[in-house]
Amino acid sequence: MKEEFKTVAKFPDSISAEICAGMLRSNGIPAEVFGVASAYPSINVAINALEVKVNADDYDDAMKLIQEQ
Repeated sequence: MKEEFKTVAKFPDSISAEICAGMLRSNGIPAEVFGVASAYPSINVAINALEVKVNADDYDDAMKLIQEQ
């Protein structure tokens, strides 16, 4: 069975992305951070290079939690 991941949020920095993923994990939703941040902060802000992704089955619950924050 193939796992499908969906992006629930994008961030310009790893700290914000990890906080979001940690919040989801602490609420029982497995979440991971994907992407690579640039060494140049202004580029990261422009492209939101880091994505927090969850399993497709958890997408709706994850979005509800994020919107509550």
